[in-house]
Amino acid sequence: MPIEMIIEEDELKRRQVAALQNAGFYWRERDGVRALVCAPLEQAGFTNAFSTRLGGVSPMPNGSLNLAGFNEDAAENIHENRRRFLKLFDGDWTLTGCWQIHSADVRTVHNQQEAQTKPGVLGDDQYCDALVSNTPKILLAVKTADCVPVLIADPKTGAFAAVHAGWRGTSTSIVMRAIERLETEYGSRHEDLRAAIGPAANNCCYEVGRDVIDRFKELFPQSDHLFTPTRDGHARIDLQTANRDQLIAVGVSPERVHIAPLCTMDRNDLFFSYRREKQLHGRVGRLMSVIGRS
Repeated sequence: MPIEMIIEEDELKRRQVAALQNAGFYWRERDGVRALVCAPLEQAGFTNAFSTRLGGVSPMPNGSLNLAGFNEDAAENIHENRRRFLKLFDGDWTLTGCWQIHSADVRTVHNQQEAQTKPGVLGDDQYCDALVSNTPKILLAVKTADCVPVLIADPKTGAFAAVHAGWRGTSTSIVMRAIERLETEYGSRHEDLRAAIGPAANNCCYEVGRDVIDRFKELFPQSDHLFTPTRDGHARIDLQTANRDQLIAVGVSPERVHIAPLCTMDRNDLFFSYRREKQLHGRVGRLMSVIGRS
């Protein structure tokens, strides 16, 4: 590689690291497994991470850290990938999740017994798109491959939430439903919450059609800023900002909402992307975003 290209690539990486740090994120890596961590959530006492595709054993195309999707990967690969992913965190943790259905449904995990599932099941007999808890030593997990993962922490009560917000979930205000559950279950107050919005298909790449545009404008009359017109009846949508707007609308301080400036479609080298990979390869791995407290 010419020296000019090496210098240019190094400068790009430096700028990306600086942008992540300015947004409140840093990379954690162990034995080749890499994940993005929100530092303010961690400093508030909450273990958290947004996984990447790096450091696994799945052939997607090779060495990929696929953490879900048993219909598209061998079970032994997913189990090994999860074992490797959990090594990023000190101590013993229990992963718990749900079968995601692009809904506005929220599951409360009240204790360790509810968090425990059969090996590899990860709560997939529970149908919802957000989870809340205040139980120590469990990691609430949501799975994505372009949709928006949102992690929410309440340092005052010790409660926390993990949210899966695709365009359907965002349009039904799934983030707001999760906060309502934190409030009713644990007495959380909006002003005490802190949130991290992870990598997702963003407005640089994610084009939607008239049906999505019309739905958002019907439900959110002030949503024009979320769209960048592309061609007739189509526009790119900014779902990270849409979820940030909803967090702020319910009273979370803008300074306590942290957005990872990374697009899963643009950085397909780091992340799985359903829109980039499904038609090309026929199967797509899944990322995992987790939050818990020790």
